[in-house]
Amino acid sequence: MITAIREVRRARGLTLEEVARRCSPPTTAQTIGRLEMGTRTVSVAWLNRIAAALEVEASDLVSLPERGDLPVAATLGPDGAHAPRKPARIVPPQPSAGAVAVTVTAGTGDYRAGDEIWCDMLAPNAFAEALNRDVLAPMPAGRFVFGRLIATSGSGVTILPVSAGAKQQVITDPPWLARAARLVRTL
Repeated sequence: MITAIREVRRARGLTLEEVARRCSPPTTAQTIGRLEMGTRTVSVAWLNRIAAALEVEASDLVSLPERGDLPVAATLGPDGAHAPRKPARIVPPQPSAGAVAVTVTAGTGDYRAGDEIWCDMLAPNAFAEALNRDVLAPMPAGRFVFGRLIATSGSGVTILPVSAGAKQQVITDPPWLARAARLVRTL
């Protein structure tokens, strides 16, 4: 199996040792190096461990012919654009399992028409993880509220819509929330 462990690790700016320490349970830098080079067999279990350490999906570590990656042509910082010090590649994003999207049809708040907001689903016991983040919340009759989660309580959540001048809304016992995780915007 051909893997992209090295490319993803480098794109994340991590050393072999850092990835080894992030693995659960931790391993050695030599083991990660052998897995990258293909001198040690990469099992599904190893792919999952390394993916978790790199904070990507296991599928991001496997080179598939139908999925390309992007070469990094330049880095951009406060002093302008420069050639990267080392060759690097970016793995295009993939939605997480169970993710949903919100499409923006007209500019509102910080969002522009044409934006796509990728959201990760959260169960009620994880709502607090989304405090001060934008969320999508279901309401009765197929309606939704999208805005900043500003409070959670035992029976509900309080959301401040992104539109200027909108009033906060309290939603009682929502079955789920979807936390905004990625903004996809065409320039």
